[in-house]
Amino acid sequence: MTGAPNGRDDESDGGSGDGTGDDGGDAPPNATVSLPADVVGRYRKFSRFNSPYPAHRRGRAIDLYPGDGVGRSPVAGTVREVRSVGCPDRPYAADEDHLIVVDLAEEWCARAGAPPGTVARILHVIPEVSPGDRVAVGDALGPTTRSGFFGQWVDDHVHLGFRPPDANPLRASGSLPVAVDAPVEPVTWDGTGSVIERGPTHVVLDGPGRNGSKRDGSRRKGPRRDESGPAFAALASDEGVPVDGGVTHYAGGGTFGAGEEVAAPTGSALSLLGTRIGTATEHDSGAEPGAPRVEWAPVDVLANGERVVGLSLFAARGDRFGVKVVCPDATFEVGESVTVEVVPSDDPIRLGVG
Repeated sequence: MTGAPNGRDDESDGGSGDGTGDDGGDAPPNATVSLPADVVGRYRKFSRFNSPYPAHRRGRAIDLYPGDGVGRSPVAGTVREVRSVGCPDRPYAADEDHLIVVDLAEEWCARAGAPPGTVARILHVIPEVSPGDRVAVGDALGPTTRSGFFGQWVDDHVHLGFRPPDANPLRASGSLPVAVDAPVEPVTWDGTGSVIERGPTHVVLDGPGRNGSKRDGSRRKGPRRDESGPAFAALASDEGVPVDGGVTHYAGGGTFGAGEEVAAPTGSALSLLGTRIGTATEHDSGAEPGAPRVEWAPVDVLANGERVVGLSLFAARGDRFGVKVVCPDATFEVGESVTVEVVPSDDPIRLGVG
């Protein structure tokens, strides 16, 4: 789930029976659910940290972006319950959201390293399944919905979290840590790109790994992606670490695993475009090795010299890779060349949740 700004910082995520919970409670130690590569490979992109909600800040939820408007199941099991709840009132969004609770099949739990009896919580899909229905990975659960819990720049997606056995599945707090068993290629970038997509509050730059020219006519420095590399790629820090999250408009972000190496040792600084953007920190217990959280430094993001909200980063498949700039007040046109800078700030933008 990716939040819209309203200054709040709770986890009223449309999935808890009383609108409370923070996905950061008393989860069993070392009980990390690791999504197999062939599961996340069914989606265009994914993110664990690109959200202000505590579940994402603590690595205890993942957003999976299908790209075709169909909310396909990332899990196998039996539907226990479906529920609809009200959303924050947004002119661009639906007035209700939906929760699908799935009792996970033992075989799926074994593949993902989840304790038997683990329950999945799926949000932002209009349910076309009913309690008692069996679902397999890839089955259509229903169409995705434009939730009022989203920022306007956020693409439709499937929010996935896991509850330990015997826990209340309608609450968010106490969910299990989530990992992804798939490497993500770090792609370097020189901060330049052309607008290839424009929305009401964002633009997407072709940027890293694509041919093209900078504003001065010279070639971009960012290399093309290695076609023999991992299926997913993410923008790299100056240190070569693939970065995940809202830079830096959410309170914290994270990194992606980059193969067998530990990409960002705890306590190490991360920089982007020559400016320090944060520090790698330890996860809660049961965290994914090699993909730590990041506490953002106070910085601003500039696009052609104008301060914008930030960069919305995730792991994307090669044919969908680009840099999303969140810029509600900017008027960049498709085809326009944009240069992004990151600079220290005394008053950085920080958004709450929807």
